[in-house]
Amino acid sequence: MGMKIKPLHPWHVSPRRAIQIQDELRKKIRLHAPSGPWRRIAAGDVSYSRTDNRLFAGFLLFSFPDLILLESASAQGRASFPYVPGLLSFREAPILIRAFLQLKTKAELVLVDGQGIAHPRSMGIAAHLGLIFDLPTIGCAKSRLIGEPAEPPACRGGSVPLVEKGEIIGKIVRTRTDVKPLYVSPGHKMDLETSVKIVLSLCRGYRIPEPLRQAHLFVNRLRVGLR
Repeated sequence: MGMKIKPLHPWHVSPRRAIQIQDELRKKIRLHAPSGPWRRIAAGDVSYSRTDNRLFAGFLLFSFPDLILLESASAQGRASFPYVPGLLSFREAPILIRAFLQLKTKAELVLVDGQGIAHPRSMGIAAHLGLIFDLPTIGCAKSRLIGEPAEPPACRGGSVPLVEKGEIIGKIVRTRTDVKPLYVSPGHKMDLETSVKIVLSLCRGYRIPEPLRQAHLFVNRLRVGLR
């Protein structure tokens, strides 16, 4: 049984209207300790064409916690929204949604390469997709969008709060000893501590959690015409 969703808003809008939509949606975000346990986790990513505005999106569905690949789904299309910092979801979410809806089995938890609430309006792409899918979501980003820079302990599992204007909006997490940290924040129906625990449990020798690492490889293969 796959997913069905109800559109929350139009996607073909101006950047100004997109900001208004984010401000409206942020009120619907729910941050709380999730019930769990989960048996299936989906990881999504997008790859950009190097010659035009084509996007290649993919979602991989894994069993959890043993991470056996159960299913993959993809979608291709052209970006219809410009690149604007803070409005990434309006550029990437439509194609990610198309890929997600191709999954035949329902995910119970979603991991996204991007921000959750660690965003100027608490509406990073993981938070946005969490509302659309009505599922627990976690944002796991390779770079910082907002928040004060800080360096976690060098050992694997070391973390420090990501703070913006005195508020903790995520954590800076070292997923592998002596490598660059990741920026982890809850998206929807999730809390920060559980987000960090899940991300660390998914790292299998690499900086990037294994489901996202595999999703990244998958969409890059799509981009170059391989499966």
